[in-house]
Amino acid sequence: MNKVILMGRLTRDPEVRYTQTNNTLVASFSLAVNRRFVRQGEERQADFINIVAWSKLGEFCSKYFKKGQQVGIIGRIQTRTWDDDQGVKHYVTEVVAEEAYFADSKREPSADNSTFENTFGSTEPGSMGSDFEMSSGDDLPF
Repeated sequence: MNKVILMGRLTRDPEVRYTQTNNTLVASFSLAVNRRFVRQGEERQADFINIVAWSKLGEFCSKYFKKGQQVGIIGRIQTRTWDDDQGVKHYVTEVVAEEAYFADSKREPSADNSTFENTFGSTEPGSMGSDFEMSSGDDLPF
């Protein structure tokens, strides 16, 4: 199974390009993901993970994700290689996003945020149009 779940902050705004063959949108960005543990006397360390998002998801990321924003990404790891003009082989490992989420706490509404909510609905937990409601642990079947 190849599944990756990450939460981190964007190190830059997503960069958009289009494939040459069929003009498909691809957005690329990098996430700074904090390591779970900190050694005593050292600063917290982070890993910088390259993310690519294709088509509609790439369009969503490029439109609503900004540098410094905390996001959640679910996807898969992919490694690819290519030869440059001098014949040097390059290797890259990246996460291909399959799902993307906002992970920051909700801020004061801005023009961009209200536009998003008008298009996609509220971003409050449990507001994604589901009939599912969070409940206390008292009525769980286990």
